[in-house]
Amino acid sequence: MTYCLSINVERGLVFCSDSRTNAGMDSIGTYSKMHTFVWPGERVFVLLSAGNLATTQAVVKKMYRDVEQAWVPNLMTATSLSEAADYVGMISTQLQRHQASRDTANTNFEATFIFGGQIGYSPPETFLIYPQGNYIHESEEHPFLQIGETKYGKPILDRIIKRNIDLDRAARCALVSMNSTIRSNVTVGPPVELLIYERDSLTEGRRLFLAEDDPFAKQLSEKWNEGLILALENLPKFAWENTGAETPETNLSLLERQRHR
Repeated sequence: MTYCLSINVERGLVFCSDSRTNAGMDSIGTYSKMHTFVWPGERVFVLLSAGNLATTQAVVKKMYRDVEQAWVPNLMTATSLSEAADYVGMISTQLQRHQASRDTANTNFEATFIFGGQIGYSPPETFLIYPQGNYIHESEEHPFLQIGETKYGKPILDRIIKRNIDLDRAARCALVSMNSTIRSNVTVGPPVELLIYERDSLTEGRRLFLAEDDPFAKQLSEKWNEGLILALENLPKFAWENTGAETPETNLSLLERQRHR
């Protein structure tokens, strides 16, 4: 399994991915799931991948090769982000069919991608590309996308991420979302890659590679844990907690009174 996410806010884009790969209980390794395609001053694309490793590697290799050999379409010929997303979806489905045609073991070759970036000074965009090649755009209400093991890291994104949030704060939120997922699911693991792209910069931006023992990653995790404990302590108290020590009978009587209010 894996976990990747993107955030699209007014000041730019954030991409975050783990590096855990799993080909069975006895075959666990690491592989980068973040791929960048940058033509400084002209266009920037970022691809996050989840699913069958053979498919995702083949897709990335073809994306690079199509540009190098000037085959059309490619990332350089795309006139919009949606056209580039169509291209990624097309080659993904083609490669899945090709690999499935040679398979004799009913292997699942499906792959899912998050794809985003900016062309010229058109607005930055992000897309979630499904194994079938179709895709969705992030929404105004929830300007983030996730693939892989999404459930553990989603609550903080739902509560915090809005379009007007500061870019660096959004990046920290992405790392907390990743940290929560890693703590709850052993199939997601470091190193964690983070890319922060500032709108209209048309460069790769800031890219961080955070190993398990990275001091910044450790500090962020510890501070988040401390914050959660503090938030729990500051939650409103039950009515009986504010009246001192009480017997079970007194507490039951208090609950009955509250029901009838």
